Amino acid sequence: MSEDNLLHFEDLEPGMVFPLGPKNVTADEIVAFAMEYDAQPMHLDAEAGRNSILGGLAASGWHTCSMMMRMMTDSYLLRMAAEGAPGIDYVKWKKPVLAGDVLSGETRVLDSRTSNSRPAIGIVSFRHELRNQRGETVLESENPIMLRRRAAEATKS
Repeated sequence: MSEDNLLHFEDLEPGMVFPLGPKNVTADEIVAFAMEYDAQPMHLDAEAGRNSILGGLAASGWHTCSMMMRMMTDSYLLRMAAEGAPGIDYVKWKKPVLAGDVLSGETRVLDSRTSNSRPAIGIVSFRHELRNQRGETVLESENPIMLRRRAAEATKS
């Protein structure tokens, strides 16, 4: 996508919403992620998951974050003049994500400001929420993302 077609800092306003998902969560992917990154019993074995407070084979919280990241990328990040993120303000895992769940949600623009140290960059704060097929919130997160400014592009010419 050309730079002209990307969403820049100036294009994002508080209250804008980007849809996330849907994403079907499978037992196979829960186990594969867990084997590689979070090999706890409730993420590896359905019976162990049922015997835990999670109530079934459950995705790692980090797996849930990774699925959200993919949904963010597919929904809007690849259409933005993004320069990465300086960190995550918070993430909360509100309910277990179980095999068979279908996740969806949204990202909302909270606010924005120009970077003090890099005037060609704007910093936009986002809030993300994922829900399962029952409408239960499974994840909440907030973080800033750095985006190129169109105004900065114009001054380079």
